[in-house]
Amino acid sequence: TAPDGTATEDATHWWDAVVASARALSERGAVDPARIVAVACTGQWGSTVPVGGDGRPVGDCILWLDQRAHRLAAEQLGGRTAVEGYRPKVALDFIRITGGAPSPLGNDPMGQRLWIRHHQPDVYAETVHFMEPVDYLNLRFTGKVAATQASMLASFLTDNRVLDTVAYDRRLCRYAGTDVDRLPPLQPIRSVVGEVLGEVADELGIPAGIPVVTGLPDLHAATLGSGAVDNFHGHLSISTSAWVGAHTPSKRTSLMSQMATVPSALAGQYVLVNNHDCGGASMEWLLDMVVAADDGLTPGASPTLKDLDRVAEKVAPGADGVMFAPWLKGMRSPSADTAVRAAFLNIGIDSGRPQMVRAVLEGVAHQVRWLLEVSEDVVKHQLVDLRAIGGGAQSDVWCQIHADVIGRPVHRVADPLVANVRGAALFAGLVTRRLEPGDVAAGATVDRVFRPDPEASAHYAERHREFVGLHKELKGVARRLHRLASRPTP
Repeated sequence: TAPDGTATEDATHWWDAVVASARALSERGAVDPARIVAVACTGQWGSTVPVGGDGRPVGDCILWLDQRAHRLAAEQLGGRTAVEGYRPKVALDFIRITGGAPSPLGNDPMGQRLWIRHHQPDVYAETVHFMEPVDYLNLRFTGKVAATQASMLASFLTDNRVLDTVAYDRRLCRYAGTDVDRLPPLQPIRSVVGEVLGEVADELGIPAGIPVVTGLPDLHAATLGSGAVDNFHGHLSISTSAWVGAHTPSKRTSLMSQMATVPSALAGQYVLVNNHDCGGASMEWLLDMVVAADDGLTPGASPTLKDLDRVAEKVAPGADGVMFAPWLKGMRSPSADTAVRAAFLNIGIDSGRPQMVRAVLEGVAHQVRWLLEVSEDVVKHQLVDLRAIGGGAQSDVWCQIHADVIGRPVHRVADPLVANVRGAALFAGLVTRRLEPGDVAAGATVDRVFRPDPEASAHYAERHREFVGLHKELKGVARRLHRLASRPTP
């Protein structure tokens, strides 16, 4: 991510990684190609790959972290009568039809398409289809352009009152300033896109002709991979970002908190969507930019995230009074704000790196609790059997902190780092009818339950009230500091 808000990737590198991984597995004999029965792709969503007529990118993929399109998005959705960034009729139609809406902050596919149209006209002219990452990868496997109501969820251009619709709503496309002819055609969520091409099979060392199922956003795959498939059974993802998810029986939305339920990978269900951009990224920032920054101040230091865990475990709950607000890139849910930034608070003369490490772990957990509280308000139901997944869930210390901060047991899924991959595999089994819906929950087992410590939870409950109030206290300061920083230096 660049200082001007740019966040992009070269999508061809993803395919290079697929090829390299497949070849490495084959060379090690780790996988018998004859046992591969289907291909399933999962990954990031809310990102845009501009694809030309030859099926190759004509520009970089603009990621969900990119913040450059906020003015364009605000103009597209708002106006003189805007309320919370939306013209009233536009907001009402989006909510009624989709259960959500593109963001006036511009950090989603609507904003990304607007940015390309207005600031990259050459790329726009060459673009035949704007595709999500998982759909682009499926195109590389099969040569077929396709998407689903699920893979296009962040565009909010389908009638989500109707599950498995295969049509875009043209009125919503007009609201979003989107040319519907440049969107990939839709097909049912649980379907086969095509077969692995012969030249691709040769390149990867896998059988030609095996089915490639529709792509899944990581949210959908992770939900399946967590095993939390029954309605209102929740999961917590502690990965680069952090979110709270659950299946629900109906469509719900809250524009104010940037939450909605969208069509699930499972028939007849919706899944809750929300996100905090810097979950595990907060710990990576602390490690790379503070504890062991390559700035000459700590030569030779090479601590790891496990080292930070060991340091944090020695500090009492509450980090000796230090608190961290984990808004390094602003806040998406439960209160959209691109200007607010992270902060350490209540640092004293005795505060050191151990307290700061503990405070970062706790700050992310408080953000997850806040997401959980608002999520339950949105879906009008308590979420039960909270499953923990993601790379951050590999940390016993962090899982225990989450249990203590939330005040409920946290059930860590075995091999939490690969929950998304597990979910994609289970989805492929469903689509190809090698598995039944009842097999999905059994595909994810719990390896440990972290139960809240009553004293720690009581302490965190008081701190949580202060944490939630921090946003109101800091957002004005952040805006004023942003204005000062944008002025020319004397």
